[in-house]
Amino acid sequence: MRKILLLCTVLILSAGCKKNFLDRRPTDKLDSKALFADPLVGTRVYMANLYGQLPIEDFRFYDRGWSYVEWMAPSVVTTAFLTDESIHSQWDVKLADGGTSWWEPGYKLIRDVNLLIDLLPELSMTEDNRKMIMSECSFIRAFAYFGLAKRYGGLPIIKTAQKYSNNVDELKVPRSTEKDTWDFVLSECDKAVESLPDVRSGDDKRRATKWAAYALKSRAALYAASIAKHWNKAPLSGEAVDKGLVGIPAAEANRYYDECIKAAAAIMNSGKYGLYKPTPASREEAANNYTTLFQDPNAAESGTAVEPIFIKGYAKVGEGHNYDLWYQPNQTSNGWANPGRMNPSLEFVDQYENYSTPGEAHPIVTTTDGDVNNYNGYDASRTYLRFDGPNDIFKDKDARLWGTAVLPGTTWKGKTIIIQGGYIQPDGVAKIETDANIVVNGTTYYTFGAANWTDYSGFNPSNLQMTRSGFSYKKFMQPALMPPVERNAITDWMEFRYAEVMLNFAEAAAESGASQAEGTKALNDLRRRAGHTVDIPLTIGSVLRERTVELAFENHRYWDLMRRRDFHTVFNNTSRRALVPVLDLRVTPAKYIFIRKTASKTVQITFLPKWYYVSIPGISANGLVQNPQY
Repeated sequence: MRKILLLCTVLILSAGCKKNFLDRRPTDKLDSKALFADPLVGTRVYMANLYGQLPIEDFRFYDRGWSYVEWMAPSVVTTAFLTDESIHSQWDVKLADGGTSWWEPGYKLIRDVNLLIDLLPELSMTEDNRKMIMSECSFIRAFAYFGLAKRYGGLPIIKTAQKYSNNVDELKVPRSTEKDTWDFVLSECDKAVESLPDVRSGDDKRRATKWAAYALKSRAALYAASIAKHWNKAPLSGEAVDKGLVGIPAAEANRYYDECIKAAAAIMNSGKYGLYKPTPASREEAANNYTTLFQDPNAAESGTAVEPIFIKGYAKVGEGHNYDLWYQPNQTSNGWANPGRMNPSLEFVDQYENYSTPGEAHPIVTTTDGDVNNYNGYDASRTYLRFDGPNDIFKDKDARLWGTAVLPGTTWKGKTIIIQGGYIQPDGVAKIETDANIVVNGTTYYTFGAANWTDYSGFNPSNLQMTRSGFSYKKFMQPALMPPVERNAITDWMEFRYAEVMLNFAEAAAESGASQAEGTKALNDLRRRAGHTVDIPLTIGSVLRERTVELAFENHRYWDLMRRRDFHTVFNNTSRRALVPVLDLRVTPAKYIFIRKTASKTVQITFLPKWYYVSIPGISANGLVQNPQY
């Protein structure tokens, strides 16, 4: 990609590099002779540049022009840290100003697309190829405006490459309403569908198809519908609201839900896609299938059940990503100095169903009184449930948990991952999250499960590599030990996959009251892939829970909280939670108890309603109306 971008830069800049200033060619349009001598090759090169700018929130999206107000190592920032999915092992990542911004890169991409659209009539190619490329441009432009609209609301809609004529005011385009902006995104998706091919192959395999355009439309329409329906959960006021630049009338919700349903149904009824290994023979098989799907999405592109709809590929070691370095448990660091940073939270794990109680979230019960809202730490007056092993408490949990998180005492990358936070001495004294050891009947026990810090992965507060939630991370991670080298992981990223399309359909059906039978089937087909055998009714609660667990760590949770206006409720002086396995030495043989507690080193986090939109930069120069309360 770097070579392609360099080539594009050289070709475009060379069009204007003449000794005599007056001989320079125009810089407000592409030079068809320089870059498009062979139109199909030229457009392929140019498209590679456009695809590289897409607002795909994958493993490395913070490396590509995304802004986050609180510094972290950019190669390992993910929106999971901004939600209730995960805790960072070192500190709590705080929200501010909407979390992520993408204004200038977004409009750069739009300009680059518009330049190609303006040039297309001049290129020598068949009309079918021209239509196909135009549809591809519409897909990319829809994607760009979607990335902007979900952050800023109503936008300046620019459909052609602007030309500067010594009058800056001529370049200023006012914001359209938020409704009109979302309608433009959907209309661009419709144009993309018109002439994009059904399938791609060879060198073009990762370019958009009509099904990718349908998937984008289903996602965008669901977002717009949610804003319309749930605006009143966190209403804003001010000039931008009065002019409709943010907010969508509630009466528009069902229209957008219907657009979502129709776009998703086009994919579901096409016969082109399906769930990867949809009928596992056991829960263990379901967990393994779910794990494999994300370790190698390409394996799910073959056969009759093709789950990936649009993949972003990582092909070259050294230009990959760092998930396998920063997020792996401490014990599998293989010499890397900064592992263990991603810690799935207890509140996230609590969302998973138990197979014995299908259809509802099942918070982990640790005491005989069943109180799951006590986070005050160990209390000797309470009676704790005892378990033989450190992961027995999870035995009835949805298989997707086992494929998403590294649980205490499970085997990962050939090692038994020890996550233990302390012990209860035979005399009843608790030693929790403090480094200590004790000899009982000739055996030495350690609070963290082992004598040496390299041999355990949890809770030592003086070591930043240790989980402080009680869980480590697995999803997307490779099963083999990775060398301690930056950018070494080349796992591909599924931007659109069939499971999300099913969930988009199910949510739109549950919210609008339409297509109930089809929505119920989609919901339960997805659950069956996870090993569930009991069907549940279609409710908005069941759909949202499924989104939480099925799409975990795919950067959907953040935007689900944003579009449904639930962020300020979930994070209202909220502290992160942990589940601490503790070895109980009061009994022989020793057993494990589990403590629900507020995570160590955590701070309370509150989301401000104004953060549902990001502040627009450059207001004094571009003359745009600012978003509320900025």
